Amino acid sequence: MSMESSRESEANPREDDEVLHRDPTYFQYYSQLQHQQNMLQDYVRTSAYHSAITLNGLALFRDRLVMDVGAGSGILSFFAAQAGAKHVHAVEASGMANKMKVILEAAKRKNSPRNVYLADRITVVGSKIEDPRLLTSMPQVDVIISEPIGVLLVHERMLESFVYARDKFLRPGGAMLPSSGTIHLAPLSDAALWNETIAKARFWQQDSFYGVDLNPYFAPAFEEFFSAPVVGCFSPTTLIGDSVQHDVDFHTITLAGLKEFVIPIDWQIRYTGLMHGIGGWFDLAFVPPPSSLHRGAKSSTVYMSTSPYSPATHWQQVRLLLKQPLAVNAGQVVRGLVSMKANDQRSYDVEARIIALDEEEAAALTDEGLSRLMDEHKSRSRSAIWYLHDQTYNYAYTGEPLEPAKPENANLYLPVDSLLADSIAPTQQPASSIVSSVQGIADSLTDFIVTASSDQDSNAMQY
Repeated sequence: MSMESSRESEANPREDDEVLHRDPTYFQYYSQLQHQQNMLQDYVRTSAYHSAITLNGLALFRDRLVMDVGAGSGILSFFAAQAGAKHVHAVEASGMANKMKVILEAAKRKNSPRNVYLADRITVVGSKIEDPRLLTSMPQVDVIISEPIGVLLVHERMLESFVYARDKFLRPGGAMLPSSGTIHLAPLSDAALWNETIAKARFWQQDSFYGVDLNPYFAPAFEEFFSAPVVGCFSPTTLIGDSVQHDVDFHTITLAGLKEFVIPIDWQIRYTGLMHGIGGWFDLAFVPPPSSLHRGAKSSTVYMSTSPYSPATHWQQVRLLLKQPLAVNAGQVVRGLVSMKANDQRSYDVEARIIALDEEEAAALTDEGLSRLMDEHKSRSRSAIWYLHDQTYNYAYTGEPLEPAKPENANLYLPVDSLLADSIAPTQQPASSIVSSVQGIADSLTDFIVTASSDQDSNAMQY
């Protein structure tokens, strides 16, 4: 599908050649119920969306027009109907649009109807949101809901469709749910994964594989394996510093701001050891703006995390391995940049330049000096590129052992004063109000924290 006129080009900036050739495969994948089931069975994800929508029924959804972008199975549209929406426009470009109609038709049957509350409350729009014909056929709405999230928040580039819908169909002062996302990047020490990856590449260092010398393949194989992000849950004990954060406000971010952005790196290293790469994950926030609420209403706020410290989700986490590990000392600072640029594979190219610095050295360094230092000191700087669409998977991590491992077991070493301090003054764990509820089937247990919201005197749920 190409742009037929300058008018369509202006109305439809998301529909460009750089992504279209990937769309048939993309939408075919999401037209299958097995893949929809995989997402629905992610109880952290589904519970967060259910809470964000239904808990804001009276404050936000009641008697409102709602748009569901990339509706998939229709589950968010159904939640919106449960929350009292006047009508929901469920926009879905894959074959799931027709399957969604099956459940809506069952709601209107005269004999033994199912989900009666859905009858005549949802209109399925079998189209991409960027189809210019929708500009004249779709109304302005009060709330836009969507699950446009991929690995590391931005993979699959559906966030661009979410933002396009905002620009074209959301009334002034309306709400986007989720309202924002945060990308986290943290320094990682994972010798087992690095060794496993180099072992795969070394397969090609065979002098006589059935009489064939495979060594000429080693260099491209090495590049391929170490430019592939590794998706899968990992232990939080592999993190050797706190994450840096990049916030994306879905109410204000532009399409250009989604397509290319830079995340400054400034990591305080906690252990002496080897940094093998970067660990990444994301958080989501569901915070309706006050302007979107019914007069006098108070909203409920929901947060969801895919952090290695949180219950696992179908997104899991991602690890970006360095070709050569970086030696770091406890107390050092790792500075640099991670650049993310959208590519034509419905994903992103991720580039990094980092350097290990002494704390005093880092404090006195300017951005210009940082770039010069990276060029001058190759032994303590690293550059890398990863292709977020070329994901590989590792499911070796199955949870923390009952007896927590000591950092030295992973060749990570605390400063002596920190090591001794734990015995002198044990660390106090902050008290939290933990509320447990059984979600879904098989007694799946989801833990979440309920705290008082400081600005709206409402409940904040964290998944």
